[in-house]
Amino acid sequence: MEENQDQEKAAAESGGGSGRGPVRAVCVFCGSRPGNRPSFSAAALDLGRQLVERKLDLVYGGGSGGLMGLVSKAVHDGGRHVLGVIPSALLPEEVSGETLGEVKVVRDMHERKSEMAKHSDAFIALPGGYGTIEELLEIITWAQLGIHNKPVGLLNVDGYYNSLLSLFDKGVEEGFIDEAARNIFVVADTAGELLTKLTAAAAAAPVDDDDGQKGAAAAGVKRKRS
Repeated sequence: MEENQDQEKAAAESGGGSGRGPVRAVCVFCGSRPGNRPSFSAAALDLGRQLVERKLDLVYGGGSGGLMGLVSKAVHDGGRHVLGVIPSALLPEEVSGETLGEVKVVRDMHERKSEMAKHSDAFIALPGGYGTIEELLEIITWAQLGIHNKPVGLLNVDGYYNSLLSLFDKGVEEGFIDEAARNIFVVADTAGELLTKLTAAAAAAPVDDDDGQKGAAAAGVKRKRS
């Protein structure tokens, strides 16, 4: 509990309660592996190209392999800024080739997520494993608690996240998730559609007041712990 409170405090101090402005940098959570379907790699490349076309910078987990490497290379090759944030313990595991753009080495996973949130105006999850899903759920939880009001998007490539979305629906049905909170994030099948939705969500989000309540109010939920 104490560790979680420290994380939430760090996220708030990183700029989560500073209000909404235009989306300039997007944090992408994604797998350090390519996955078994060519469509996953194609989606990562398409997302990178879409970020470049819309003049958006990338913040990501710093890995050079899998979907991480594909999206970062596409953005870097397109001339946009790339910031990779990686814990020192994961350097040998996740950085196996050339790293592109700016790389920031941090102490641990908690600092990694806080730094990624600090430098981002919106969040997108591509397909990925435990780490990607954990990052997605934490940033959704921060939104529910009013720690930030930055838009969150799920790129549901080939229905990869259908089972997770069904679990969220089950949580609503069983009374563990507020019905309004089910719509804290947006979902799309393509990068272009998702970025359009995120941009619209950012424009519609109110500026936080001093106690940080408006970010949660925008999602129709009260700031509380689940």
